[in-house]
This record gives sequence, C-alpha cells and structure tokens, in this order.
Amino acid sequence: MVESSGSDTSTFSSTSKNENIDESLASSEDDLTKSENSEEVAVEVSDEKKIADLTGDLQRLQAEYSNYRKRVERDRALAHEIAIASVLSDLLPILDDIERAVGHGELKGGFKAVADQLTSTTTRLGLTKYGDAPSVFDPNIHEAMLHEKSPDVKEETVTKILQPGYSYKERILRPARVTVTDPE
Repeated sequence: MVESSGSDTSTFSSTSKNENIDESLASSEDDLTKSENSEEVAVEVSDEKKIADLTGDLQRLQAEYSNYRKRVERDRALAHEIAIASVLSDLLPILDDIERAVGHGELKGGFKAVADQLTSTTTRLGLTKYGDAPSVFDPNIHEAMLHEKSPDVKEETVTKILQPGYSYKERILRPARVTVTDPE
C-alpha cells in the first residue's frame, strides 16, 4: 500500500507540475498577446500621428498654393492696369491735339470719324477727362500754372482750365493745368 501511496504522490506532484506549466504557458501567451497588442496600439498611434502630420503638411501646401495663385492673379491684373495706363498716357498729347482741332473747327471728314473712334475707345478703356471751372483748387488733381488775386473769391478757386486732366481708374495720369485765383 505504501507503494501505491508513493505512486499517488508522484502522480499528484506530476499533475501539479503539469498544471503549473500550463499556467505558466498561459501566462506567457497572455504576456505575448498583451505585448503584441501594445505594439499594434503603438504602431496605430504612430500611423495616426504620421497621417495627421502629412495632412497638416498637405493643408499648408494647399494654402500656400492658393495664396500664390491669388498673388499672381493680383500682380497680373496690376501689370495689365499699368500697361493700359502707360498707353493711355502716351495718347494724351494726341487727344489734346484733337481737342484743339475741334476748338478751331479744323476737324472734318474722315479724320473726324477717326478722332471720334479714338475718343470713344479711350473712354471705353476707362480714361476719364476732368477739370471744371470754377471749382475749388485741389493740389492732388490740379497743377496751378498761373495765380491771380480777386476779392470775389473766398478760397483758392480754379478759374480757368488751361489743359484738362485725365485719370484712369483711381490713378491720375495727368493733373489738370489750371489758373488759380486766390482771395485778397
């Protein structure tokens, strides 16, 4: 009987060892699963961070490109405006000659048609003629060529337009050349 009890003890101890090994294996598998899960989470977090960084970079590049396009379009429009203003400035002496010819009654026939077409084209492009007398003298748009004094005026007044002024959009191409009458 003693033998059987010794054998029971060894069976019991061997079963206990097997259970310990099984628990240890299960514990190791749990540790491996946990470490794999933590690695997967770390990889997912790392991937999400990379995605967020790349998305931010893409958004910045899109904003920079949009600003670049707007700036180029604005510069292009400004260059177009400057080019038109330059051409119109070169046409001002011709327009002055046409106006003098009209004043002397020398504008007739085919030349009158050309003059009318030139005047309408410059007006269509945005050239504006200004300068009225009498009006208040404004040094921003008038160039005083002559000064007179009179008790009839209370402030500096434009009394005669010697040469009309021209503007294109908000730009003065040539100030109106005028005679100014000052109060005494």
